[in-house]
Amino acid sequence: MKSRKKAARKSATSGRDAALRRPGPKRVPKKPRIAVLIADDHSVVREGLVSLIRRKPDMTVVGEAKNGREAVDLWKQHRPDVTLLDLRMPELDGVSAIKEIRRGDENARIIVLTTFDGDEDIYRAIQAGAKGYLLKDVPREALMDSIRRVHAGETCVPVHLAAKLAERVSGETLSAREIDVLKLMAQGKSNKEIGSALFISEGTVKSHVKAIFAKMNVISRTEAVANATRRGLIQL
Repeated sequence: MKSRKKAARKSATSGRDAALRRPGPKRVPKKPRIAVLIADDHSVVREGLVSLIRRKPDMTVVGEAKNGREAVDLWKQHRPDVTLLDLRMPELDGVSAIKEIRRGDENARIIVLTTFDGDEDIYRAIQAGAKGYLLKDVPREALMDSIRRVHAGETCVPVHLAAKLAERVSGETLSAREIDVLKLMAQGKSNKEIGSALFISEGTVKSHVKAIFAKMNVISRTEAVANATRRGLIQL
């Protein structure tokens, strides 16, 4: 009788020991959420983006900037995984902000989110180091997908914007002096006034204007200014 009780106790103890040794279900570690910094000078846009991103379980907002200078400062403070950056902002424009951020980390992942689709705007942003370029009318889920893709190391530029970028890269480039002339043309200044402002002769101004017309394939100052504004070469 005693031997049977002893055997039963031994069997129960062995069962408990086996249960303790048996591995339980493995816990899958949660992936850290994508830390996003938002920089836009329009409060309604910022608030909308914050609300949208915070609803995603794999993302979180770590900072909101209302100008380019604040964007750089907050980036240095939080070191976000992805930064959403407007192109035209006060104090420091988007391209300048990208350059400053990338001086701190050349691998910084930045997406330009803007209303401007000029080929020069796209070119300058990508050249500065942006990993994505999106327009503000982008569908919500496409924006979220772009954040994830850029965070994963990809570059996101929609096909129609990539085509504009390719056209800009392959086309003739205006010189810095020609851009200066264009800006003064946009202000309605005459060749003589442009020459005086740039300390060059009126004849040199005429040569620059002729080169601008040829490179931009236009026939008038009005057309040149309109074309340059649309492309993002100058801002009115």
